Amino acid sequence: MSTTTRLLDLLSLLQTARVWPGSVLASRLGVSDRTVRRDVDRLREMGYRIDATMGHDGGYQLQAGSELPPLLFDEDQTVAVAVALQTVSVSGVGIEDAAIRALATIRQVMPSRLRHRLDTLDVISAATRPGEAAPMHVSADVLISLAKTIRASEVLRFDYVPRGEPQPRDLELPPRRVEPHHIVTAQGRWYLVAWDLERDDWRLFSVDRITPRIPTGPRFAPRSVPGGDLSEFVAARFKGSNVNEWACRGSVILDLPIREVLPFVGDGTAQAHGDGRTVLTAGSWSWGSLAASFGRFDVPMEVVGPPELAAAFAILAHRYAST
Repeated sequence: MSTTTRLLDLLSLLQTARVWPGSVLASRLGVSDRTVRRDVDRLREMGYRIDATMGHDGGYQLQAGSELPPLLFDEDQTVAVAVALQTVSVSGVGIEDAAIRALATIRQVMPSRLRHRLDTLDVISAATRPGEAAPMHVSADVLISLAKTIRASEVLRFDYVPRGEPQPRDLELPPRRVEPHHIVTAQGRWYLVAWDLERDDWRLFSVDRITPRIPTGPRFAPRSVPGGDLSEFVAARFKGSNVNEWACRGSVILDLPIREVLPFVGDGTAQAHGDGRTVLTAGSWSWGSLAASFGRFDVPMEVVGPPELAAAFAILAHRYAST
């Protein structure tokens, strides 16, 4: 084993965040304890901070240093980092350029087999707004399986249990059949954007509830999402519409200063109204839900309009009074 190869193997062992007795490292590397000590010194000269402790429970341990030294990743870690960088590069959080450069650096030194795995995941997009939660955990195997089907433009068959509707154990539902279009991250979840062949319409499916079936179906000619912009389409679907606008939009004057309203504006707008009050304009999928969202401020308010919003407040007031 060459010195360089041995140093890389030693570094790989030390990166496992445990204390390694010198004799164990020597045995794993097939060298003497003295060679291990020399190799540790070489790594220290390269900038790696390696602590050594004496005694029965002593050994070598890699610690954090003043600068980030070169790191070693196994294959799964490499793909995971690359996928994370790919997602960040379209997330709108302000570090897209750095993420793209880091992804290019990793991709350049990837073995071809890993590059192929990464290429299957270039159908991932992010519709998450800055400040939203990171996507929940889903199976990497499922993501890769969906991505391969999307790239191949093949009909996808999968079992799917909608949230809040557990499938009875004695009832086997037929698989869903869709033309998969893209994988997106939105509002802290992973979703599959697809054309549902049974419902003849676009749908968003939560990836954590998808179990792909094999074989896949025939090839298809990819469609364009309504409007042609994936992020706009996904945002519109979360608003219950085909366009990225709330179906119901109205304004109220809150008896609160604007500094206390701004943290909760979301995608609405707020304007100071004088005398410590604020005009808040927001939207929702229904007038009742919009009125309820204004009510969360728990202060006196005046409805600016439209009349449908005032009527929704009256309905809610009657409903609450009768409970």
